Formats: sequence, structure tokens, C-alpha cells
Amino acid sequence: MAEFAQSGIAAPGIQQVDWEQRVDMDRLRTYRFERAKAALEASELGAVLVFETSNVRYLTATHIGTWAYNKTERWALLTRNGTPWIWDFGSAAKNHRMYSPWINSSQSLGGNLGLQGAIAPNSGLPADAAQEIAEILRNEGVADMPIGVDTIELAVLRELEALGLEVLDGQQVMLNAREIKNVDEIMLLSQAAAMVDGVYQDISEVLKPGVRENDIVALATSRLIEMGSEQVEAINSIAGERCSPHPHVFSDRYVRPGDTAYFDIIHAYNGYRTCYYRTFAVGRATQAHHDAYAKAREWIDAAIQAVKPGVGTDEIAKLWPKAEEFGFDSEMEAFGLQFGHGLGLGLHERPIISRLNSLETPVEIKEGMVFALETYCPAKDGRSAARIEEEIVVTADGSDLLTLFPAEELFITNKY
Repeated sequence: MAEFAQSGIAAPGIQQVDWEQRVDMDRLRTYRFERAKAALEASELGAVLVFETSNVRYLTATHIGTWAYNKTERWALLTRNGTPWIWDFGSAAKNHRMYSPWINSSQSLGGNLGLQGAIAPNSGLPADAAQEIAEILRNEGVADMPIGVDTIELAVLRELEALGLEVLDGQQVMLNAREIKNVDEIMLLSQAAAMVDGVYQDISEVLKPGVRENDIVALATSRLIEMGSEQVEAINSIAGERCSPHPHVFSDRYVRPGDTAYFDIIHAYNGYRTCYYRTFAVGRATQAHHDAYAKAREWIDAAIQAVKPGVGTDEIAKLWPKAEEFGFDSEMEAFGLQFGHGLGLGLHERPIISRLNSLETPVEIKEGMVFALETYCPAKDGRSAARIEEEIVVTADGSDLLTLFPAEELFITNKY
């Protein structure tokens, strides 16, 4: 890594202005539609039917708040020969007909599958939805081709099959579409990361004995919402003996002098997500702390240096230690610690990089991919650990960095 982390990726602000080129939302919507259409045409499917929130948004550029995430009460359909259809929750359909002109007004409909079974399937709601979908497939000339779905309630699946439709995996088509980001997606991801840069500055100033892990969660959540975040999905806040092994959940533990503490901030700006770890030492650091951090930094720097178009994800995974080398019995138990994952409207897009999956089924790294790389090293004291994560954009000849809060060396807060 360079002596001081810098980036060539713009993060110009969250307001649209007339005096500077920023995110072009029309271009963004057009790009995503064309990517989805091309991925569909390259598959054996006649249509994709999507329920997963990020796929619905990718196809339709509609959003009704985080309460609706992954309740399977909103769904969208795209055929080879048509434009997106959206079935929405109650009055949201009328709202989108009024305020989302990129959706054909006759293709923004109310829908209800039964609130995940709360309205029993014998109500006929799943059957009605299946009939609507089948009619569109007939009208758009793809009824004799398989339909792909990403995630689906069993009652709806059975009704589609009862109509003679062949239902296959559509998630791979959507992930194929989403893996390469355009300039607008990259700018939104950069802006999301810039907001977290600022939150880490706030954390560095308040992280001292007497502060609890959940206090940091509250601080980070409040600041992100103030800064324009659409959703704060999760804040990992881990300190002291809770650092090793990683518990993946915060508590009300008080931070103490000499603790290591690491944080992961996952939020969305206009739908585009961060996953951004940083590690701190509170007041002072031992040699064990410095050694663990240096090793985690070494592993992540090696991975970043290896990233360029044409490289396989297996080549990245091989640079990281085996599970047994840092205290775990298997790659399954160590999954997510030496790790890479695509970022976009979803938290885990392509590529997924780890020893668990990449050695046997590698994916080619391509220009325009955006992903996070994260490493973890337990300290020799048996209780502390270092955790680092960087978000990168794959460029023609390497990569560029989105995450800029200092991480070259272990950051000591409120130093004694």
C-alpha cells in the first residue's frame, strides 16, 4: 500500500447540482436495464422473476423503504421481449405510476402473496399472482421458455409449476448483470465510503475507556443518517477479549485501556453499500497488537497488489493463510475472515473470494468490478485481534481504493 491512501474515484456530494457532473440517474437506470437484458439474452431463460430486494431495485429503480427488505411482498419480472414489470405493496404501485415515469404505468401493479403465509395460500393469492405472470409470459412471447427466479415462496413456486412453467435458477443471471459497475454506480459506492471515512474520524475521537460497544453503534448510526445514509444495515463493534474469535455481533461491553477494538460499518447510500472494517488500539498497544496488525496488513496488501483484470480469484485466495494457520479447524469455520466479496446494491455480489470456494471454482476478475477485501489476524495474547478491510475498484491495469481512513499502521486512539 502507498504511504498514504489516496483515490482517483470521485465522491462529489449527495446533492444534485447544475454546475458539476455528478451521478446521472437516467444513465444509471438505462445501464442497469441494458445489463440485465444482455444477461438474460445470454442465458437459456425467457424471463427472470425476482423477489430479492436488490434485484427488484436493479431492474425497476423502485424502493419503498428498508422495512420491505426481503419480505417477498414486492416482485419484478423482465422478459426477453419486454420492459420491467413491478408488483408493489398496496398504494406504492400508484405512487410509482405518479413519480417513476421510467416504469410503464400499466406495468406498475399492486400485488400480495400472503405476507409470507400470514394470509394462508388457500386465499388464492399465490395462484392469482402465478396466473398474472403466466399471462405476461404468453403476451411477450416467452411462455415456452424456462423462467428464472432468485428466491421464492414455496406456494408461489408450486403455482407456477402447476401452470406448466419450467422454473430454473435466475439468481445467476442477475449476478452476471450486476458484477460490472458503471461510472454512476462506482460514484455512489465512493460516496457511501466517504461517509464512513467521516464516521471513523468520529469514532477515533471518542474511543476511550468507559465507552461501550453499543455506544459506538449508536454514534455511527446517528452520524450516517445525518449524512444522508438510506439504511444502516449493521455496525460490528467488537472490543477486548471479544475480538478473538470474531463474534460478529456487538454487546454492551465497556472499552478498557489497552483494548484492541475493531468495527465494520455496513450502510447504503442510494442503495449502494459499504463493508468497511477498521481496527484501533485504545490508549496504548502491546507488541502482540502491533504484530497481529502488521500481519493482517501484509495479507491485505498482497491481495490488493495482485488484483487486475484476468487474474483468477483462486490466485488471490492462495495469498491468504489456511484456516489452521490462524486458529480454526476448517475453512468453513474461518469463512468470512480472509475474505473478498463484491459490493453494489447487495452486500455480497460477485466475486466471492475465499479458500472455501475460490480454489476449486475460481472467478475471473474483470475491469469494473467493485469488491471488498478483508483480513483477520488473532494476536498471540489469545484475546486481541486485528481486522482490516479495503474496498477497491478494478481498473484496466490494477485497482483503485474507495476506503481512505488511515489503516497503514495500527491507529492508537486517545494515546497515553
